[in-house]
Amino acid sequence: MKARLTSLIAVTAAVLALPALAEGDAAAGEKVFNKCKACHAVGEGAKNKVGPELNGIVGKAAGTREGFKYSDDLVGLAEGGLIWDDANLHTYLTNPKDLIPKGKMSFAGLKKEEDINNVIAYLQTFPDM
Repeated sequence: MKARLTSLIAVTAAVLALPALAEGDAAAGEKVFNKCKACHAVGEGAKNKVGPELNGIVGKAAGTREGFKYSDDLVGLAEGGLIWDDANLHTYLTNPKDLIPKGKMSFAGLKKEEDINNVIAYLQTFPDM
């Protein structure tokens, strides 16, 4: 019961903080995230797939999802202090190879700035669980 209450408080805090954090529309980002679902999961019970689960990714140190085998390139950047902040997420979501040239992600990227902002806003609604 205590864990559930803690989760509820964390989700509520994230939702209340959302307007101050996100430039995009989380509801629209949920639709764009459909392009990501084949490889990534979010929400309660999310598990690593081809890519890591993304709960709490915004503001998180890169390469730290337990149980996921990252590329050597990403591990090197993570050791150098890469954080999934707004700027790095924008670069990565536009073209993953621009940030991590030898990374595992095969997705070509999102072309519309609005879609990128919306996906980041959507991801911000999922605290690390």
